[in-house]
Amino acid sequence: MQKENSSWYASWFDTSYYHTLYKDRDYEEAQLLIDNLSEYLNLPEDAKILDLACGRGRHAVYLSSLGYDVTGVDLSPNSIQYAKTKEKETLHFQIHDMREPMDQKYDAIFNLFTSFGYFSDPNDNTKTLKAIQESLNETGFAVIDFMNVDKVIANLVAEEVKTVDGIDFYMKRRYESGFIIKDISFLADGKQHQYTEHVRALRLEDFEKMMEENDIYLLDVFGDYKLHKFHKGESDRLIMIFK
Repeated sequence: MQKENSSWYASWFDTSYYHTLYKDRDYEEAQLLIDNLSEYLNLPEDAKILDLACGRGRHAVYLSSLGYDVTGVDLSPNSIQYAKTKEKETLHFQIHDMREPMDQKYDAIFNLFTSFGYFSDPNDNTKTLKAIQESLNETGFAVIDFMNVDKVIANLVAEEVKTVDGIDFYMKRRYESGFIIKDISFLADGKQHQYTEHVRALRLEDFEKMMEENDIYLLDVFGDYKLHKFHKGESDRLIMIFK
């Protein structure tokens, strides 16, 4: 059985199977979020934007199509290699660890689709927030689009089988020791594979505490991609704007 032994996100996100499993994510909804955020933040037409944990770059490509100068970064070499096929004058990709600040400043930094809270050491989440802050220019804004933990836990599907491109992905979910955990097993290419996703169950008050302790200003909080008000037990997302 193929089982990851390094950091789960470094191994799982770098496989083609990860992208197969999640290929049907609602990217139109994500584009709606980007459109609404761009309007809300009143970004300059030629704004420099960082797509943090960009994966294969779909959102970065869309941001670039709106006229922005976009850099997409991710820890996965395979994802960045794929994304680089989309590069142009105003669209760039590179391998980067989100815990480290960038070597330039941005008008906006977007961290979308719950691409936060992966680390076993909680200090790494703080490092990531500080790195984001240090990578913003004086007038820049950052956005974290995270899950609404309370709603996710209340509606957790314990077991599920999802078939994509002829692969049966067996998934088991649980809330344990402050993490939302998903075990994923499947047979592909003649081998049995197993991966486990761990995402820290961070609530709004956890982000508020981290931000307050590090002099990060939380400007606004929304509960969905239409930027409606956040309600702890009801909202689909936890979207935070800060600087």
